[in-house]
Amino acid sequence: MKIAAIIEYIADKAKIGEIRPAHRQYLTGLKEKGQLVVCGPFTDDSGGLIVYEVASREEAEQIVQNDPFNKNGIFVSWKLRPWNPVMANRDLLP
Repeated sequence: MKIAAIIEYIADKAKIGEIRPAHRQYLTGLKEKGQLVVCGPFTDDSGGLIVYEVASREEAEQIVQNDPFNKNGIFVSWKLRPWNPVMANRDLLP
């Protein structure tokens, strides 16, 4: 099942930048394990969107809680929503 995480960050851009390499390494590991569908920050750096491929909502919650951004106080809040992709234009994705 796909679960979308809509995440809000702290306002401290310097701290976000400091922790971002560990966060991206964590996401790369999820991608390699087939648990990451798509991710990226909002352009104003107020938060981000991550879509996970997981067996349950609880698994998605655990992944969010173990993210270095969360462990280092970057995540202020998040909302997990089951997501059903219907259509995609892969040419517009990185």
